[in-house]
Amino acid sequence: METSFWDHLDDLRKKLWGAAIVFVAVMIVAFSCKTILFDILLSPHEATFVTYRFFCYLAEVFSFASLCPPPFHVDLINVQLTAPFFLHVTCSLYFALLITFPYIILQLFRFVAPALRSNEKKYSFHVLFFSCLCFYAGVLLNYFLIFPLSFRFLATYEVSPEIVNTITLSSYLGTLTMLSLLMGAVFEIPVIGWFLAKIGMLKSSFLKKHRKIAIIILLLVAAFITPTSDIFTLLLVFLPIYFLYELTIIVVRRVERKAP
Repeated sequence: METSFWDHLDDLRKKLWGAAIVFVAVMIVAFSCKTILFDILLSPHEATFVTYRFFCYLAEVFSFASLCPPPFHVDLINVQLTAPFFLHVTCSLYFALLITFPYIILQLFRFVAPALRSNEKKYSFHVLFFSCLCFYAGVLLNYFLIFPLSFRFLATYEVSPEIVNTITLSSYLGTLTMLSLLMGAVFEIPVIGWFLAKIGMLKSSFLKKHRKIAIIILLLVAAFITPTSDIFTLLLVFLPIYFLYELTIIVVRRVERKAP
């Protein structure tokens, strides 16, 4: 039996309402757990953050003292009366969106799935799953590596001993959010490569031919993301991004092999 336009619209409305209810519920939970939420968000600005402790552990194991960052302290302040409350709401919203994003996408996929062929459903589901996986990998890499190192360098950088760096809470959270979205987007490179290969706009031979140029560009991107003078930190950021480039070559090559 054929489904009318209004039936499709009603089905979409139900799925969007279901996604909205889950989103609001997670947001309320995040808002209620203020201490836990901000402990997670503010941990990277502490000298005792797990990343710094891990580097100190490596320094001890390999007897390479320069790997262990020296202790530091940066105060976070607020200069606006209403900022703490609105930042609390905004952080709860972003956290809920981050957690429920796969469920929202799944609901939309379930809406369009009946119109797809079986092989299209399979490909679409795999692409959506891999896209979410890559995005979360980028966000986690930023949280545990890129943002802590960038924050420590920028927040402790002095132009004069007479100027004391005091970072506002909104600046801290804004930078954390921006870098998380940036790295999440960067980690979508293999998915974008797959799509471009599918429509015939990208070849693995092109990526191999320009590998050296890509390495230079990726090094510049890594240097921009982590503006430190430490080559070890630069490599820690560069290597995952370069791995994505090589993974994109593999993905594009597989698409080419399966092409008719």
